[in-house]
Amino acid sequence: MAIEQAAPAGSLASKGKLSLGTKLGFGVCDLGGNLFFTAMGFWSLYYLTDTVGVPAAAAGVAVMIGKLWDAVTDPMMGFISDRTRTRWGRRRPWLLFGALPLFLGMWWFFTNPNIADPVMATIWAALALCFLNTAYTVVNIPYNSLTPELTQDYHERTSLNGFRFGFAVFGTLLGAGAVLPIVNAFGNRNTGFSVIGAILGLVMMVTALITFASVREPDHSHEPKPTEKFFATFLAVFKNRHYVTILITYALNLTALTFVQGILAYYFKYLYRNEAMTTLAMVLLLVTAMFCIPISVFVSKRIGKKRTYQFSLAMLAISCIAIFFLGHILGMSFFIAMMVFAGIGIGFGYVAPYAMVPDTVEFDAIKTGKRKEGAFYGMWTFTSKVGTSLAIALTGVILSLAKYIAPSTTDLSPFQPESTLFAIRMLIGPIPALTFIAAIVLVQFYALDEKTYAKILAEGKATS
Repeated sequence: MAIEQAAPAGSLASKGKLSLGTKLGFGVCDLGGNLFFTAMGFWSLYYLTDTVGVPAAAAGVAVMIGKLWDAVTDPMMGFISDRTRTRWGRRRPWLLFGALPLFLGMWWFFTNPNIADPVMATIWAALALCFLNTAYTVVNIPYNSLTPELTQDYHERTSLNGFRFGFAVFGTLLGAGAVLPIVNAFGNRNTGFSVIGAILGLVMMVTALITFASVREPDHSHEPKPTEKFFATFLAVFKNRHYVTILITYALNLTALTFVQGILAYYFKYLYRNEAMTTLAMVLLLVTAMFCIPISVFVSKRIGKKRTYQFSLAMLAISCIAIFFLGHILGMSFFIAMMVFAGIGIGFGYVAPYAMVPDTVEFDAIKTGKRKEGAFYGMWTFTSKVGTSLAIALTGVILSLAKYIAPSTTDLSPFQPESTLFAIRMLIGPIPALTFIAAIVLVQFYALDEKTYAKILAEGKATS
């Protein structure tokens, strides 16, 4: 595939409709991106406690350290990419430079170092996660920052993100559904996790390189680099009330999902005593989501992005409450049915927030006359990752306080006390449900609908 240079200013890519090739080329990178998000969300804590042997609370702290470091580097990467000027554009070079470290980091983390000392094992986990998350940041922040640059069209952004999250679901399926079968196929979990780390890392690297090679950026080489200092740049994004509303809403959304993702394998292993069924539940959840994504794009055009997003969050909250009260009573069939129900919510929640953010970024560019996509997307992921890091850390702490018994070489699936089983139910039920409900309430204050956006865009064109 030929490498394209940055598109000229005023090219089709910077105006309205996008070609099918551009949408496919842009979307494929999120196959790797969501693969990373899913694999780390579902498996990082579980892998550290049940394979590496890190105590639950310490494992949660290690993951939190990695996430917080990741959150700090996100705004830095956004700041840097806003100021990058190359013949390939501002964002694409970072996809090229970050692809190989991303592969190596994924393989390193999922290769058990076999460190017997819990303190040293925790330090290793934190360092490996910091390296991996930094590599992901180098690719992901510039990739996200491409979204508002490719088109200004309100509905075309929804379509573009529909392609993106169509690929994202395949990445999510791979990250959720392929891990346990491949690990178990090797018999030795250490070997299995190392192999899965290499496979997932390879996919992430290749998809980033495909997007680098196939998507063109608008030409910003003639524009002066932003002169604002680092902190001033990022504090400025909080002046955009539309952005702040969707920013915090999405952070709550991801925090709630992280509670569910992080505890799902524990639920099947210790409440149902059937770890293998975790994969089926995940696959059904994500296949349902995949089929709902194009439906959500259609619905969004009819009822608006905000209402579509609220519907998604409501479905997820209902499924969490139902699982808490009935999952342990009605058994796996009911739980799996709830996974299908939740999959509808997941599918309807993929596109809407990522179609709303570029609208807020464009609003800011028109009002201020300055483009700083990297700053907005850097703060977007910073806030999200702070929330998810706290969710993972709290999961580890709650399990530890609930007297969680870690597996040993003689007992790979120990029976847990009632306090631990109740904690697992809380972590998949009321805790995420209340967080989803808070997100529903908050997003109600988002006011940048299609009519308002069109008016602002027209005003911007009239003054340009």
